[in-house]
Amino acid sequence: MAPRRLPGLLRQLSIPLLTLAVPLGFAWWAFPNELAPLRAAGIVAGWLGGGLLMVSLLLMLREPRLADWLGGLERMYRWHHTTGVLAYVLLLIHPLALAANGLATSPNFAWQTLSAFDGGWPVWTGWLGLLVLMIGLATAFSKKLSYGVWRWLHAGLAIGVLLGLIHLVLLGIDEPVLPIIAVMALIVGWRALRGDLGLAARPYIVAEVQPLTEQSVEIALRPLGHPLAVAPGQFLLVAFHNGPNYRSCGEFHPFTVSSVEHDDVLRIAVKALGDCTRQMLTMPRGVAARIIGGFDSVFAHHGAAPQLWVAGGIGITPFIGLLRAGPVPAPTTLLYLYRQEADAAFLDELKACAAADPRLTLQLEATGDALPDLKRLLPPAGQLSGVECYLCGPPGLIKALRRVLRSRGVAAHQIHSEKYEFR
Repeated sequence: MAPRRLPGLLRQLSIPLLTLAVPLGFAWWAFPNELAPLRAAGIVAGWLGGGLLMVSLLLMLREPRLADWLGGLERMYRWHHTTGVLAYVLLLIHPLALAANGLATSPNFAWQTLSAFDGGWPVWTGWLGLLVLMIGLATAFSKKLSYGVWRWLHAGLAIGVLLGLIHLVLLGIDEPVLPIIAVMALIVGWRALRGDLGLAARPYIVAEVQPLTEQSVEIALRPLGHPLAVAPGQFLLVAFHNGPNYRSCGEFHPFTVSSVEHDDVLRIAVKALGDCTRQMLTMPRGVAARIIGGFDSVFAHHGAAPQLWVAGGIGITPFIGLLRAGPVPAPTTLLYLYRQEADAAFLDELKACAAADPRLTLQLEATGDALPDLKRLLPPAGQLSGVECYLCGPPGLIKALRRVLRSRGVAAHQIHSEKYEFR
């Protein structure tokens, strides 16, 4: 049984409220009285930054129920990055404001406030924590690092938080620092055990691998125990084990559910976008898999308003999942963009769906290697009034689609898309 969903407004406000409540709670507890304004501002900035880092750590958990409460895993990851960056800025303001306060006495006193060489271990750990956080945040914006290297460097954020808390303990502030260390250890341990090591995952086995194109396959996964409660259009985190003539990369990757069959077999579509997914094209039957999910998706909840679906490449997967689940609930136009017909997954099935459902209009477009002429392909402004738009494809295509749709009067809340990346 799927978990009960929170009301829409509460789900949208959940992370903003959390982002405000935790750091403001820290700052309220530690608010300094009868101090110079700059010194007070430096202390408050440090506690606000620490609170935001705790929120950032919480938002990296991969728990389906928590993700449902907070509006989806993709939304959690976006806020994880935002709160991490804001936390670093506030933590950098912390020593700068304290040093600026020292300028009233003398420049030498201000320098001694900043200098780790004159401050001993309390100041050393503070600066070292900031340095580790800077390295961890820098990797968040790097697209050149492999995912494995990026993941371990990004884990430095947790070490940076720990060093910052040790900095406070060495300054003699052990309350509420020690309980905070315990909470942080619980969050990091929970993520490591249930997410990275997969203790929260359910066991499945590869029942079939069906080629879609030269660079994509659809994999059928049969449960080996109690099946997951998922719906087409949702997505899963899947890691495969090694098997006969198959070497797995051992990492969890996000995949959209293309169908859920009567015997609880799940199907996912995989396109070769990197070394790990390229290996999956030749995966044999019988390979064991671990699955965490299902995670909610904007594609899994669409109402009775007229709809425009735009898919680029393997971005057709959530839409084929919805079409396999039954007829569309409202007049729907599906614009499917692909480089050439040989690259188009599920093409014959899509044509059959459009022929059988009078509410579904299928528009196919081979674009080659260039970005398509979206101004020509998208409906004019008069036909977009009241239409809900669902977009799935490469980031550059999504950005261009949003720009054209907004220029034709489509409100931001009527445009739905997700980016399933762990960076």
